[in-house]
Amino acid sequence: MKYLILLCIGVFGSSIMAAQTLKIYDKTNLQPIANVSIEAGENLKVTTNTEGKAEISAFKNASEIWFIHPDYSVKMVSYETLASMNFQIGLSENSFVLDEVIVSANRFQESQRDVAQPVQVLNAKKLSFLNQQTSADVLQSSGNVFVQKSQMGGGSPVLRGFETNKVLMVVDGVRMNNAIYRGGHLQNVITLDNSMLDRLEVVFGPGSVVYGSDALGGVMHFYSKNPSLSYTDSLRVKANAFTRYATANSEKTGHVDVSLGTKKFGSLTSFTYSDFGDLRQGAFRNELYDDYGKRTFYVERQGNEDVVIENNKPNVQRQSGYKQYDFLQKFLYKQSENVSHTLNFQFSTSSDIPRYDRLTQVRDGLPRFAQWYYGPQKRLLGSYALDLKAENGFFDGARFILGYQNIEESRNDRRFNNDNLNHRIETLDIFTFNADFEKRFGKNEIHYGLDAWLNDVASEANVEDISTGTTSPLDTRYPDGGSKMKSFAAYITHSYEISDQWILNDGLRLNTVSLEAKFDDKTFFPFPFDEVKQNNTAINGNIGLIYMPGADWRFTAIASSGFRAPNVDDLSKVFESAPGEVVVPNPDLKPEYTYNAELGISKSIEKTVHLGVTGFYTWYRDAITTGPGTFNGQSTVIYDGEESVVLTNVNANKAYIYGINGYLNADISPIFSITNTINYTFGRIQQDPIDYPLDHIPPVFGRTHFNLNMNKVKSSFFVVYNGPKKSKDYNLLGEDNEAYSLDPVNGYTPGWFTLNVSTAYQFNANIQLQLQLDNILDQNYRSFASNISAPGRNFLVTLRGSL
Repeated sequence: MKYLILLCIGVFGSSIMAAQTLKIYDKTNLQPIANVSIEAGENLKVTTNTEGKAEISAFKNASEIWFIHPDYSVKMVSYETLASMNFQIGLSENSFVLDEVIVSANRFQESQRDVAQPVQVLNAKKLSFLNQQTSADVLQSSGNVFVQKSQMGGGSPVLRGFETNKVLMVVDGVRMNNAIYRGGHLQNVITLDNSMLDRLEVVFGPGSVVYGSDALGGVMHFYSKNPSLSYTDSLRVKANAFTRYATANSEKTGHVDVSLGTKKFGSLTSFTYSDFGDLRQGAFRNELYDDYGKRTFYVERQGNEDVVIENNKPNVQRQSGYKQYDFLQKFLYKQSENVSHTLNFQFSTSSDIPRYDRLTQVRDGLPRFAQWYYGPQKRLLGSYALDLKAENGFFDGARFILGYQNIEESRNDRRFNNDNLNHRIETLDIFTFNADFEKRFGKNEIHYGLDAWLNDVASEANVEDISTGTTSPLDTRYPDGGSKMKSFAAYITHSYEISDQWILNDGLRLNTVSLEAKFDDKTFFPFPFDEVKQNNTAINGNIGLIYMPGADWRFTAIASSGFRAPNVDDLSKVFESAPGEVVVPNPDLKPEYTYNAELGISKSIEKTVHLGVTGFYTWYRDAITTGPGTFNGQSTVIYDGEESVVLTNVNANKAYIYGINGYLNADISPIFSITNTINYTFGRIQQDPIDYPLDHIPPVFGRTHFNLNMNKVKSSFFVVYNGPKKSKDYNLLGEDNEAYSLDPVNGYTPGWFTLNVSTAYQFNANIQLQLQLDNILDQNYRSFASNISAPGRNFLVTLRGSL
């Protein structure tokens, strides 16, 4: 009997000890929260593990136990209360986090509060709730990045009036920008699977010191998820899956990822498939332009001829749908606490993607094109990363990344009732290497490194007779003899905590960029040169000052320079930019430079209301823009059977851009918050007698969200708005696409707004249902410079599962 009593006491005691393991979770999605600091008094402190758990037996009888995490509202309860809650507690997420850890500013983790340059972060939880179809849509939903679209399978981000090859995209430390990123609109960002993003960081303003050429307007750094290692001897298995359907384009997306991990080795495998049908635009139009954007016809091949078909559903943008496939595989080997290795493989491809805007063009009452599509856009990435931690004389932390990318893209077009289908194919082999280091001593923090990259471009072209199947040569988009572009750079940045109130950021970079392109075949264009060679060297610097006088005020001042060397696309391409206009090479093109100044001020009120404003002014020198040109002394040429006006890329002597960004975030209560952002940009090329509009300058745009966070439920009612792009602000020689606006001569895009609502309900820790209704009023609109109308009323339903 005595042994039985002792056994019962032992079992009872064990159960009590087990109950003293606390679990902390996000109250809206029931997911565990790691790295929560649990504190009682000065000396009692523990932190939750990756499963949101912590042992708190030492806290017994504590009257005040504090739960602190930078992303969540601080909470305090007693031990007795925790016991009554079965040692489980949910926290409410903050709408704004000033102390969030960022990486992109200097390539190593640091507090956003210590960085003068503005950085916006979208973490995995936010990305999941945004529930966007592509990474281009994710950027647009940030409220601070403008996105242009020429077709549904695309999206060209604009930062501070800079677009495409003047803003930098980076994935997992490897730059995506390549030698043929053009000055027009790009669709490369959609090759990134937003389903597998752990976070997205957008750095606003020149990033040339840390990232080199192309980062004039800013840097968009995409971080994919990593394998989850086990903290026990058992194999850790995690899996996620979702399926989504959207009515506006009959989207059908499926995703699955599986992570396997031991204490030292982890594997993460992911696959996503999306099928997008033709996009339906909004039906509610302003009565002054009630036919704007209607798709009244499309072309079908019937027998041996092209036939114009009347579209009986003109709000359905026929021939805009496509399919996409994304694959990711990561391996992580944690050799020790101080050494880890990561192998990263990503592959994205698609079906043919119709170039919707070209398929709507009309000439002499008939369609210009029967076919115009991008071939499957393929992106292959392979990289190896070595991370080191060591306190020695050279560094405290180091990261080496060796990357290879293979890119293939093509343009295919055929004129109406013409049997010749033109194929222009580009392939790139891209090699990159980064070596980055950090070192701390006293109040100083230094980051420094080297980086190098090489782009090898091959361009091919042929004409296919679709009636006979025969092929013949065609002029290539880029030099047929091949092109090479390479860069080498060294940089150093420094941060000095002068006092509790003052922080200094500064940096310097030396960068060399060279390019060589060869023109072998002059059958189609009698180029007056055989090759183009350039070597450019630039020194860039920045200096920033942060002043925090107390009472939650924060002031920033930044001066920085940016540099961009002409690439293969700038220097050597031949292409039709618009009907009747052809761009020809300019081997004398020079690099472009920016000199940037900005001031920021922010204020936190009672740690629940956060508001701020940042203003910037950019002096833009030798800006690469498109202007009138000549070819062999002639202002017009015959291109693809049509007489076309000659344009060429030139260096504008001077230009300027200025703008302002404002935000307001208010946590009204633990369950209700408001977030708002607004952006204004203005840009001009300086010339006599009056300044001329710079292209890529979006109108006023922003978003306002009203958020509700309750147990198991997260909801947001939000308004998205854009101001008008007036005729006087259009650049008629650039990439503003006035031909697709309301005024095809001078350009004009009306302002618009949409009302939207999104809700996620968490059935349990493993199953979530998301319902979203976008453009509730079914407004018809186009974003500035876009050549396809935006989705009309769109209902999305997403079912997510995890284990």
